[in-house]
Amino acid sequence: MASIRSVLVLGAGVFGLTAALELANRGYFVTVADPGPIPHPKAASNDVSRMVRMDYGGDGLYSSLSAEAIEGWHRWNARWARELYHEDGFLLLTSVPMAPGEFEQDSYSLLTSRGFSLEKLTPGELPRRAPQWDAGYYIDGYFNPRAGWAEAGAVTAQLLEDVSDSGVEIITGFSAVELLQQGNKVCGAVAADGARLWADWVVVAAGVWTTLLVPELADRMWPVGQPIFYFKPPDPENYRPPLFPPWGADIPRSGWYGFPANSDGVVKMANHGPGIRVPPDVERVIQGDEESVCRAFLSRSLPGLARLPVHESKLCLYSDTWDGDFWIDRDPEREGLMVATGGSGHAFKFTPVLGGLVADALEGIENPYSKRFAWRALGEVKHEEIRYTGE
Repeated sequence: MASIRSVLVLGAGVFGLTAALELANRGYFVTVADPGPIPHPKAASNDVSRMVRMDYGGDGLYSSLSAEAIEGWHRWNARWARELYHEDGFLLLTSVPMAPGEFEQDSYSLLTSRGFSLEKLTPGELPRRAPQWDAGYYIDGYFNPRAGWAEAGAVTAQLLEDVSDSGVEIITGFSAVELLQQGNKVCGAVAADGARLWADWVVVAAGVWTTLLVPELADRMWPVGQPIFYFKPPDPENYRPPLFPPWGADIPRSGWYGFPANSDGVVKMANHGPGIRVPPDVERVIQGDEESVCRAFLSRSLPGLARLPVHESKLCLYSDTWDGDFWIDRDPEREGLMVATGGSGHAFKFTPVLGGLVADALEGIENPYSKRFAWRALGEVKHEEIRYTGE
């Protein structure tokens, strides 16, 4: 791997930008190419907020990685001009008693066994602690203070600045349509307008557009659309921490999670469920009866929001892998190509550690996460433990 000098990163989301930053820090000549603008309005990295949590049921690997990431968020907060990670905690509510084998109890047990101080809700505590919630419906849960949310679009913009400051060449207006190959070696990419870029290695970090460049992966990853709704309550202070922290409510059984009111007084909520398969360039608009499903949830959970008009809504596209794990590895069949994508709706929280994972994979360095994120054959389709499956 010592012969690698230049790396072309296709895609300027959090996978691509953090990879570029880490590779530049390791001494490579790096170019990032993206259609632009950055953050891209259709990319998953661009929104007002993304959840940051260690709560992963019994999945110790992701829980460990997210603990590392939270340390990274704090380092970035200390370095950046403005704090973009807000450690407001994570309130996990359930309408059924927490029990072993269920996501909520398994998360609580794993994290407390690792020394994290979680606050188990006691009977009758919810009306005082989080008065916006229907305490008659939600009977159990806990609060994790070592969690929060990140300003997604602002983080991506800050990373772009950091990448530029590190000496990386950033090219916008480059819509890659094909990889360039000499024999069995990938050596660059060609854009829709015929422009070509060359490098020793190409990292495809194109999110939901990845399989347009690496079509052999289309049976193992695909775009899935998920609904996001934004409301603007007349009393936004009642929807801010500590009374209204980031939350998940019956997520494995409903899919719904959300955030406190931001500086504009907007409350965001979204669904982490089965979603719908869509092409990558689909319009990012809500489809079907998603609004009525959202309002039914609000009526039984957050009645103060249930009758408010929708301030805004959109479709967020996941780059789902068949097993819900990230895809960060070199192509075993073609020299010069690696793929870094497959966020599956839960990658943004790991932004501070993604670049290291990508750079390690490029250099062939094993780490505790390498095997989980390796290039792999299709198996039985499954998802992250917290994700609602629709059943």
